[in-house]
Amino acid sequence: MGLDLSPKLAKKVYGDDGGSYYAWCPNELPMLREGNIGAAKLALEKNGFALPRYSDSSMVAYVLQGGGVAGIILPESEEKVIAIKKGDAIALPFGVITWWYNKEDTELVVLFMGDTSKGHKPGQFTDFFLTGSNGIFTGFTTDFVKRAWDVDDDIAKALIGNQKGKGIVKLDANVKMPEPKPDHRKGMALNCEEAPLDTDIKNAGNVVLLNTQNLPLVGQVGLGADLVRLEGNAMCSPGFSCDSALQVTYIVKGSGRLQVVGVDGKRVLETIVKAGNLLIVPRFFVVSKIADPGGLSWFSIITTPNPMFTHLAGSIGAWKAISPEVLQAAFKVPAETEKLFRSKRTNDAIFFPPPN
Repeated sequence: MGLDLSPKLAKKVYGDDGGSYYAWCPNELPMLREGNIGAAKLALEKNGFALPRYSDSSMVAYVLQGGGVAGIILPESEEKVIAIKKGDAIALPFGVITWWYNKEDTELVVLFMGDTSKGHKPGQFTDFFLTGSNGIFTGFTTDFVKRAWDVDDDIAKALIGNQKGKGIVKLDANVKMPEPKPDHRKGMALNCEEAPLDTDIKNAGNVVLLNTQNLPLVGQVGLGADLVRLEGNAMCSPGFSCDSALQVTYIVKGSGRLQVVGVDGKRVLETIVKAGNLLIVPRFFVVSKIADPGGLSWFSIITTPNPMFTHLAGSIGAWKAISPEVLQAAFKVPAETEKLFRSKRTNDAIFFPPPN
């Protein structure tokens, strides 16, 4: 495989006083186009308002920083107004309309990763804005607007032309926005930093899985996700997605070493990853990470709602299931070496603490 797998940073697409929108370009990260995956980030300053929009792709949103309010309108459903904060994951199926608002001093940053296989551009999200200088109202003639919404000429012109902003605007501090409703949050969002841990290895790391059990909407999105946190100098077992899914990884915090091994046992990537990097591991390729002393955290989407992984090391490693005679023959080693190999990592699963 000759594709460039090296991790990349997002680049600014548009923005003004209220905030900015960033995206990863498939020309720079070819695996986006190859895997039909899109990735972008929304950053809102205080009083920043991301105008109502819908996308041509289903996706998972993850709040990287700050807090705010999100409006979510599922097809043929009422608006859900929810408070969002760092660690929240939100599943956004096809046809959902969203708006985002930050009333806090801290910048609100939201990551979006999703499936572009049904989108207009492979590897890129295309958003359709309901309002603004590039909104749908600007495309229709005044008489169509008047007829469709049953308004007079002055109102039609106001709807078409008053909002000069594009995508993101900054609202006056005295503008009143809808208050979030606690009951609206149920089934719409899951905080990965507060959710029960699916795996927790002392002094090594932990993981929270996002699937149809704890957030049923991911079934409609067709994606699974996880938040993984590695302790300083700990290792994540070499492993691969065994159900042909792609894994798209965003480095949330920290840094560390990463290696990927592909076809014919070739190491196709060896690099240092750090916060802000995005990378995609091809199907069935084996990946492993070792955290730097400050630790390493990442959020990933997997292109199936209930992903399955095969780990090659640790107490649940695939090697443990293979009979001793087969391992001896496969590695061409004596029985003593096979026994030593099998005796290691009997208590550690997935994550390994730093060596003593």
